Amino acid sequence: MTGEGAGQQAPAGLAGARVWLRVFGCRSNLCEAEFLAAELEARGACVTQCPQELDSCQAAVVLTCSVTGTADRKCRQTLRRARRALGRNGVLVACGCWAQAVTAEEAQELGVDLLVGNRRKVSLADALQSLLAHGRAFVELRADLTRDREWEKLSLPGARPRLHTRAFLKVQEGCDHFCSYCVIPFLRGRSTSCPLCDVLDEVKGILDAGCREVVLTGIHLGVYGRERGSSLVELIRALSALPGLARLRLGSLEPFALTDELLDALAESPVFCPHLHLPLQSGDDGVLERMRRGYKGEDFVRLCERARGRLGDELHISTDVLVAFPGEGEEAFENTLAVMHRAGLGRAHVFPYSPRPLTAAAGFGGRVPRVVASERVARASALGEQLLSRYAACFVGRVLPVLAEECEKDSFKGYTPHFIQTVVLGGAEPGEILKTRVASEERGELRACLV
Repeated sequence: MTGEGAGQQAPAGLAGARVWLRVFGCRSNLCEAEFLAAELEARGACVTQCPQELDSCQAAVVLTCSVTGTADRKCRQTLRRARRALGRNGVLVACGCWAQAVTAEEAQELGVDLLVGNRRKVSLADALQSLLAHGRAFVELRADLTRDREWEKLSLPGARPRLHTRAFLKVQEGCDHFCSYCVIPFLRGRSTSCPLCDVLDEVKGILDAGCREVVLTGIHLGVYGRERGSSLVELIRALSALPGLARLRLGSLEPFALTDELLDALAESPVFCPHLHLPLQSGDDGVLERMRRGYKGEDFVRLCERARGRLGDELHISTDVLVAFPGEGEEAFENTLAVMHRAGLGRAHVFPYSPRPLTAAAGFGGRVPRVVASERVARASALGEQLLSRYAACFVGRVLPVLAEECEKDSFKGYTPHFIQTVVLGGAEPGEILKTRVASEERGELRACLV
């Protein structure tokens, strides 16, 4: 920690308090961060995500991730830096997956004052307000997630003033699948879903704020509603009937969740954008079995063919690929590259295996040397870039609608319905969906002009 001169004295409660917010991890974290920022601002706080403003804040909230060892390390580094900047009087909050996993002793060693696990974020603002009002003390808010199936309602107060283009909406939490490499079921808990009526109310608020596109997210989105007697199919059909919604996207879907009924619902929706993110992880049958993925490489290829047969040949299928899993030899890795080719994938997020506590794979032998893992990440990433470029190039010369997001005076960036980033010559306002003619493709990105 630094001396008494660092940080700023906090006002009473949250009125006028400056709070720095840093977000790591997945889209679910982004949704939760939006709620936390709105909740703190509703109580009078000024929330900033600018690193240069951390020194002038009375509190810092770090929404953490623990999906890999690298994520853990980045979170710890950020917490140390925030503690130094806040000084002796500032309040440091760690919440989310790393906060759920870490021991209280390690958190205190890093200078954390408030440790908030998953499904307890709704209590964060009250606890932070108390600490700012009464002085620093270590407070721990964590739940036993092995039994808890209650939905934590993190609804935003009033409209969403930050939204102009795309809104991420978390509708599902937790996972019951327990892949052998994944710690998230232990940190996010059992699967639970937001009631359908609450989702519809949230989306209506998003549309009232002027947003045109909604992205449904969750830890295991495909099982949405099962514990409530509902389903993702029912939700998609209900959302597709809402007036004012121009685009509907789905976050990551496990391959085994993409049923014929779901494909039918997507095909029938007038607002579904033709893009699916289906995590492959590996294309080798032996590796997939040890991962407990529940399918084979050929199953994944056939699933992609079936999806295109129902949703159109231009469907963009992006993916996640986990390389260097214990026991993955060169032949197994080559099988993954082959499946990526045969499935006609586009954008690929490639990452190396990282042993996580509590998981079955942490005890597996056959660890792949780090230098080999890095080389495989590079090769799979290069293939992913090649496949994305080939897919995007198919749209050159076509007229496509683009949702304007980052707008300059004479140009803007946005995404096509197929989730291809496009740079467009011509002026636009954020949130406008404009017709563009694609002139060229470069490294998976399109260049276009207004029609």
